[in-house]
Amino acid sequence: MRKSFLIVNLFIGLWLLFAQSCMRMRKSDVVAQQEFSQSGVTLKTATVDLEGFPLHYAQTGSDTAQTLLFVHGSPGSWSAFENYLKNKALQARYRIISVDRPGFGYSDFGDAKNLSEQANMIALFMDKINNHRPITIVGHSLGGPLVVKLTALRPQYIKATVVLAGALDPAAEAPEKWRPWLFKTPLNWLIPGALRPSNQELWFLKQDLREMTGDYAKIITPVYLFHGKKDMLVPYSNVAYAQQKLTNARLVRVTSFENENHFIVWTQEATITQFLLVL
Repeated sequence: MRKSFLIVNLFIGLWLLFAQSCMRMRKSDVVAQQEFSQSGVTLKTATVDLEGFPLHYAQTGSDTAQTLLFVHGSPGSWSAFENYLKNKALQARYRIISVDRPGFGYSDFGDAKNLSEQANMIALFMDKINNHRPITIVGHSLGGPLVVKLTALRPQYIKATVVLAGALDPAAEAPEKWRPWLFKTPLNWLIPGALRPSNQELWFLKQDLREMTGDYAKIITPVYLFHGKKDMLVPYSNVAYAQQKLTNARLVRVTSFENENHFIVWTQEATITQFLLVL
């Protein structure tokens, strides 16, 4: 019994060390810049102070071009879109920026925030980087409702809003009542890396989506929805919900992928890139 007790405690101790140090889903600026350099691309990374909050981002392309702003899902970091930042054709047309959302990457990692708090931070970032050229804003998964909120907050900047497998419909979210048992108890320390803030913000998301219904009416710019019909994480029904809510948008266009799941950012990279090039 004593030996079993020691083994169990050793396992828990090792898991705690692993959980605190691994699966952060981010790479250092130095490593990222080296990788981009090997592809012949100059990568700029920086952290800006937004009323005391450190928001980290990565950028390629010309400072004077119109902006392509990417917002990742949950969990994740700016590097979810690294292939888009490396794309030479996109660089020729855009200043390409991908942010670490608050709580992820190097933007105060681990401190989860709700959608409104995140949107307010990234809206301040948009003010900071304003070069008086239009912004096309692209969000994947949980980044989908976030780019909707950002379009409502800063309509003067937005040329188009692109939602990739976006979680928009509160009725499509599973109850998942087990989530608070993790982040509101010491069990939270057992969750590895970026899954900790992800677990917390996904619990916030259910109420966040209910509270943002008024944001849709503020959107007048074109909205483009991309979604896989076999998405098991964010159901395809989110598309119909968005179409119903975006009553004032100049255009709502849907691109459906019959045999795709949630990960169209990567599996349909060529299609999405081509769309962005002709937008």
